[in-house]
Amino acid sequence: MDHDGLPSCAGTVVLRLGYSGEAYSGFAEQTQPEVRTVAGELRKALETFLRREVDLTCAGRTDAGVHALSQYVSFPAIDGELSIAQTRWLRAMDALLPRDIAVQEVFQAHSDFSARFDALARTYTYRIADRPNRPVLTRSHVWWQRMPLDEEAMGIAAQHLVGEHDFKSFCKMASAVGKPTCRNVMSVGFERTEELGEEVLAFTITGNAFLHSMVRTIVGTLVEVGLHRREPSWVSEVLAACDRRAAGPTAPACGLTFVDVAYPPGILTPLA
Repeated sequence: MDHDGLPSCAGTVVLRLGYSGEAYSGFAEQTQPEVRTVAGELRKALETFLRREVDLTCAGRTDAGVHALSQYVSFPAIDGELSIAQTRWLRAMDALLPRDIAVQEVFQAHSDFSARFDALARTYTYRIADRPNRPVLTRSHVWWQRMPLDEEAMGIAAQHLVGEHDFKSFCKMASAVGKPTCRNVMSVGFERTEELGEEVLAFTITGNAFLHSMVRTIVGTLVEVGLHRREPSWVSEVLAACDRRAAGPTAPACGLTFVDVAYPPGILTPLA
């Protein structure tokens, strides 16, 4: 306790969270209490475990239907909470959270750490099944494109996105009003992989931050190139337009997964 009789902040608890997003209206809590969100379920579980209110900060707000493997969430710790063993945290969260949300790791950080503002980079992967036969085991985590895509052309097109640009063309129009839309994309790449015995085409993108629906609009635009409806150079024209109407469609949320966040070395320490 501090000298005002209130619990003192001893540092910050940081959770690495995974979830399947199909049952949720995004990560962030909504004003309507009946709307299910990942943050809402997590907050209820934490408040039950800690027997107090918590205020959550996330590394990146994912949209409705978007999944995560490494979403980071932070909140201030009070006396004794950083001495709770990692195994106890994991067991409690497993018991209190729905089956489609899981705490993967628990860390501690300094008292002014923010999962959002201390992040150096964020990485997303978008999975596409580009074949005529329907995906079965991966169906809820891919965009099924019945036609094969030209991944080489898509890779060339994606290179136009690397670097610092105004990504207004790739942002949901309403969310761009009066807000900065420049972002730095550090890397992009396509890879064919096998998951649960099914082939998928995975697009991975890393940037300092992302706008609302930015990755999904990028994917929808690249698919236009992959279907040979547009040339790879068209992507540079879309960037220059700074107009959402210049880009391709927004890809479905189901194919997108938030896969990693980079923080400064040593800033997070796993709980014992």
